[in-house]
Amino acid sequence: MSPPEKLDEVRRLEELAFRGWPALESRDVAGWRLRFSGGYTKRSNSINALSIDASTDVEVIEAPYREHGLPPVWRLSPLAPPSMDGVLAARGYRAIERSLMQRCPLHEAFVSDPAVVIRPAPTPAWIEAFCVHSPVRPEHRPTMERMLAAIAPPAGFALVENAGRPMAMAIGAVEGDHMGLFDVLVMPEARRQGLARRVTESLYAWAWRRGARFAYLQVVESNAAAMPLYAAQGFRTVYAYEYRVPPHS
Repeated sequence: MSPPEKLDEVRRLEELAFRGWPALESRDVAGWRLRFSGGYTKRSNSINALSIDASTDVEVIEAPYREHGLPPVWRLSPLAPPSMDGVLAARGYRAIERSLMQRCPLHEAFVSDPAVVIRPAPTPAWIEAFCVHSPVRPEHRPTMERMLAAIAPPAGFALVENAGRPMAMAIGAVEGDHMGLFDVLVMPEARRQGLARRVTESLYAWAWRRGARFAYLQVVESNAAAMPLYAAQGFRTVYAYEYRVPPHS
């Protein structure tokens, strides 16, 4: 079991990430935070532990997802009760997407690239590029736009274009002394040009000017393209989490 101070750190980062990438609806049930966003992204439609003493009554916790017509997807962080993995495995749930919560200190050496335009709200061009390259299914687009609008300011929507064509993009969300980094995308024809570094470091510089001293991100552990960049920038893993999805999903 993790020491209390470690769990406090996990709890703080979890709360920051919940607000940095907000669900359209959240409710707390029996020590779990239930997030709902019409099925758009696992992170915003998942069951998240708030305490290792949370209930393990699967039926009670999953009931609201049945009511919403959504599959119950569990996101097990170090805050989850230690027995929860076995409880779900006995029901046939399978683990997918082991992911890492990473954090790095920010500093003045991160500088803005003049080609990276950062705006406080997504422009129509930003949204169109995101929908195409994320990609976002047409039925999820209204939900996605509402979620982006729900990110508390200061938010930064970064975009690099070349002759009017989107090349790379990302989102930064500042709260207190932390900036969350979300949805770093580099378009296929623009890869291997250092654009991921330029976009992310421009957001770090933007966040530094707004009082952030740390950045955090959530990355799938198997993302071999992103991990070396984040390591070079100073990111280190604070904790890992995995999703548990029901049989036949």
